Parts: sequence; C-alpha cells; structure tokens
Amino acid sequence: MSWKCRGEQYPRNVISQRWALLLCLGCFCAGMLFTDRMWDVPEHKTVAWTTAMEAETLKLISEGCNPKALHQKEVKHESKDTLGEVFKTHNAIQTLDKTISNLEMELAAARAAQESIRSGSPLSQDLMKNESSGKRQYLMIIGINTAFSSRKRRDSVRATWMPQGEKRKKLEEEKGIVVRFVIGHSATSGGILDRAIEAEDRKHGDFLRLDHVEGYLELSAKTRAYFSTAVALWDADFYIKVDDDVHVNIATLGETVVRHRSKPLVYIGCMKSGPVLNQKGVRYHEPEYWKFGEAGNKYFRHATGQLYAISKDLATYISTNQHVLHKYANEDVSLGSWFIGLDVEHIDDRRLCCGTPPDCEWKAQAGNICVASFDWSCSGICRSADRIKEVHRRCGEGESALWSASF
Repeated sequence: MSWKCRGEQYPRNVISQRWALLLCLGCFCAGMLFTDRMWDVPEHKTVAWTTAMEAETLKLISEGCNPKALHQKEVKHESKDTLGEVFKTHNAIQTLDKTISNLEMELAAARAAQESIRSGSPLSQDLMKNESSGKRQYLMIIGINTAFSSRKRRDSVRATWMPQGEKRKKLEEEKGIVVRFVIGHSATSGGILDRAIEAEDRKHGDFLRLDHVEGYLELSAKTRAYFSTAVALWDADFYIKVDDDVHVNIATLGETVVRHRSKPLVYIGCMKSGPVLNQKGVRYHEPEYWKFGEAGNKYFRHATGQLYAISKDLATYISTNQHVLHKYANEDVSLGSWFIGLDVEHIDDRRLCCGTPPDCEWKAQAGNICVASFDWSCSGICRSADRIKEVHRRCGEGESALWSASF
C-alpha cells in the first residue's frame, strides 16, 4: 500500500512543476506583450540623446564654432579692444597736455618773480595776490599797450569803454575779464617817469608793470614780455593786446573769442600781408628786409597790431620760448613770425578793425556791432584823446550789453 501510494504521488508532483514553469513563462511573455516595454525604452532614450546631441552641435555651429565665424568674432573682439585702447590713449594725451600747460605756466610765473627780484623791481600787486590766493580761471586778459606820454589817452579810455573802480572788480569776478594798462619802466629806473606811473597806479590800480625798458623800437620785446607776464599772473582762455588809441566793445569782444574757446592754438585778428619796406627813414622800415626775398615782396599773413587775441597755449608758448624768439622791427610782424611752423588756426575777423564813424555806426545800426574801431590812416583813432568819446557814443555797445552778456 505504502509503495503504491508513493508510486502514484511521484508522477503527480513532476507534472505539477512542468506546468508551473510553463505558466511562469506564459505569464512573463503575456506581461511583456501587454506592456510593450521590452525594446521601446532603450530605443527611445538612445534616439532622444542622439537628437539632443545633434541640436547642440547645430547650435554650436550656428553660434560660431565654424572657423569663419570664430575668426569674425576674434576680429570684432580685437577691434573693440583696439578702439578702447585708442580712446584711453587719447584721454591720457589730453590729460598730459593739460598738465604740461599748467607746469609751463607755473614755470613762467616763477621766472617772472625771479627776474623781478634780480632786477630789483618790486613784485606787482597782481603777482603777490596770485601767489597768496592761487589761480582762478578767467575768460580773457586785455592788455592795453601804453606809453609814459599817453596820460590823456589813458584817461579817455577810462572815461569810455574801460570800467573803473568797483565795476572793474565786478568785471573780473563775475565775467572773468581782466583789463590793464601795460607799461614797463624808463631807462632810468625809479626816475620821474616811473614815479608818475606809480602815482597814477595808486589812484586807479589798473596797471600791469613789465620788466622791460620802454621805447618805440622795443615794441616787439614789450609784446613778448606782456604775454609772458600775463600768462604767469592769470590763467585765462585768451590773452589780448590792444593799443590805447583804439575803441573796444568788451562784450562783443568776449562773444567773439568765446566761439573759439575749444581751439587750443588760435590767433584772432584782422589778417593782413603788407609790403616789406626796405627804404630807410620811412615809417615801418624793415631792417631785415632781405630775409623776405626780393624787393617788393610782402610779409607773411599776420594780424594787424591795433588789436589781436591769442589762445592760452600760444601765450604759454611765447612765455616758454621768449629767450629764443626773434624780434622784427614791427611787433605785429614779430608775433606772426613766432607762430610760423606751428599748427595755428588764423581767424580773420574784420569786426576787429572797423573804421570810426560813420563806418562803425552804420554797422551797429545794422546789428553788426564792431569789436574795435580806429582810423587806418593813423593806425589808431586820430586825436584819440579828443575823439574817442564821440566814437564811444556813436559805436559803443552800451553798458548794459556787458553786464547782461553770458560767456
């Protein structure tokens, strides 16, 4: 019985294991069939990864990974760097030029003070004031060339176009305009002529004294000394020289020069080119006529001497090189010769050389007010001490024009 039972149970167990194995295999295949995940998942990931790589490659190529694009980018980058360096260099040069200009002016001031001490003459009040208070910026310095014998002319200028007293101080403080009579000293320093000027200066306080011996044949040296001294005393945009027998409208002069404020090397005046006179004994004789070529030749272009203006850099140039600048017989020719070889812009403005009435009066009525008026026949206003008041009345811009002007 027992053996029979064991014999009957054994085949039943074997069949059960086979069916179990088949059933497992069938379930597994059915599961894979219904879920559809056997090959799809790996294939999807591979395709997605491949697509992403292709897109990244295309993006890199489009953004410049190809040689041409990379070269163009490098060129653009180098161009930007070059422009940046040029801009920085330009700014550095401008700063250096300004520093050099300031140092040259300080050197000129030191030289002026040293020469005054060596010559035994007292320092001017303007120089002492500048030493104690430091420099401020001015628009223009107007130096009126005068002589010991020209007291009446100076008084006529004071009575017309040159502000006096508190108004002159106001002109300096509010408008940045300094006006001074310019004169040196006599051959006998401390003599009666010098004492007369000192007394006049104590009364009016409107002189700029130069370390220079006065004389008609020394006008070129006086002009050189004026610009050298003025640039040492005042830091201004423009330095102007005018004769004491010329009528000037200060506001119109300021409006004229301020148009050229941005130009570093500018020379403003009525430009001319007169004949070189080689005959002895005539007015404006040129002893060095042979330097200008054949007889009958003309001078180079230069501003007429009644009034002209130069920029700060040119005044500084004169101050720095004053000991080597050549002097011709005529001061306006000398000034023009000092600028030959420099990159100077010549401004020919005919309003700086109008005639006396009716010329300047007609122009004023037409709205074209003159900067300066004089008679060409006299190289200034004929009998200026008597006639300048009439010129001022008929051709003057009016006092209100000066105080309302904005430079």
